[in-house]
Amino acid sequence: MKVELAIIGGTGFYSPEILKNIDEVAVKTEYGEVQMTVGSYKDVYIAFLARHGGQHHLPPHRINYRANIAALKEVGVTRILASTAVGSLRKDLSPGSLVIVDQFIDLTRNRQQTFYDGEHAGGVVHTDFSDPYCPQLRNCLKNILEQKKDVTFIDKGTYICTEGPRYETPAEIKAFALWGADVVGMTNVPEVTLAREAGLCYATLSLVTNFAAGISPHVLTHREVVEVMAEKITLIREIFMETLISVPRYRDCRCSIKEDFTLGQQEGS
Repeated sequence: MKVELAIIGGTGFYSPEILKNIDEVAVKTEYGEVQMTVGSYKDVYIAFLARHGGQHHLPPHRINYRANIAALKEVGVTRILASTAVGSLRKDLSPGSLVIVDQFIDLTRNRQQTFYDGEHAGGVVHTDFSDPYCPQLRNCLKNILEQKKDVTFIDKGTYICTEGPRYETPAEIKAFALWGADVVGMTNVPEVTLAREAGLCYATLSLVTNFAAGISPHVLTHREVVEVMAEKITLIREIFMETLISVPRYRDCRCSIKEDFTLGQQEGS
């Protein structure tokens, strides 16, 4: 079995009807053990990983992002599609809209951000993030979305990632919008950065589940997130599966290239 494609899903994404020939796999990594589901869709094997755990018991700041990405790489995955639920910072980007994220701003504080921490990998690696998300995967997502009728989406957007688990204040949201962010969430970093360090192609499709604090006419609740996700989950599953089977076999991107590797401290650094 060759598993090159993977989905990382959040609230309510996975359903047993998606895949056939299902295996529940436990993968041991130096960062911890990870449970994932592996199965086939139209004769293509795909791994599914529940970001928050099988029972959705892990809050965003306690997810073992390093173990998750390391485990996917261990089973042979080279490409990852990730779903995220986000709040909108724009009045014209309403709940139910989809965003193919192309940039991020990182406001997390207490997470293990890198594989190259001086303990688990040798040397110093400075990874380029001019294109944080795989252009080839993003383009495949765009092609599939353009074929869907009555689907509102934008093909570029900046995701600002906060530490959580609390929601943001209206003052924070106002500042984030001034910085140029379009949506806010709590899970995309360091998932995206670790995927790049591991040489994996990674793209995120974000579902707007609510207007952010200060824009929303009412207080924020997780129930609102769950309700919008339940309404759109079938569509998102279809988009993901169709995208994954449409991806060309060759990788026409730079996601696997590490350009700046230093064994020791450079002069002037």
